[in-house]
Amino acid sequence: MPRLILATRNAHKTAEIATMLAGVFEVIDLHGQPDAPEVEETGETFADNAALKALAISRFARGWALADDSGLEVDVLGREPGVRSARFAGEDATDADNNALLLEKLAALPASMPTARFRCVLALARDGDLIATFDGAVEGRILPAVHGGGGFGYDPLFLPDGHDRSFGELPAEAKNAISHRSRALAKFRAWIADHPLDGL
Repeated sequence: MPRLILATRNAHKTAEIATMLAGVFEVIDLHGQPDAPEVEETGETFADNAALKALAISRFARGWALADDSGLEVDVLGREPGVRSARFAGEDATDADNNALLLEKLAALPASMPTARFRCVLALARDGDLIATFDGAVEGRILPAVHGGGGFGYDPLFLPDGHDRSFGELPAEAKNAISHRSRALAKFRAWIADHPLDGL
């Protein structure tokens, strides 16, 4: 089974991706690799940042590297927080900090449960070459308060279309079936079926 190194130290993200790629890859991340570069996310889009991270880690690890850049887009906020989702309330912001700032900004607006989406772009690289990118999105609305303690990031505030529970309330299996990351990974898996990695 080929090894895939994820350009992340986010254990939640690693667990989600490893579950969805079970049987396809041995998935590892940057935990326990202090020499791995810290990649500054200077891109203007999710695709830009995913590519930056995948290329840097593929040079460091000399093998298949997959980077995920994802975040929340809220329409009434001009699609903020967008690429700054993890740093919305500052460079060292916690999930709680980011959620609080989002609710504070929305409280000043007339929109009730504004439309939003989670967006994800995956970038696959090897030995310093960008091989392909894959995108996924899930539409929904922002709840007026936190619901549930599951997931991570903005999950407790995001109500996906067609559901009556937030991503923070849905079981992991249910969330993984519809999430932005799962949709991008589904495209990745379909691509692999047509492009065996041993032949690249």
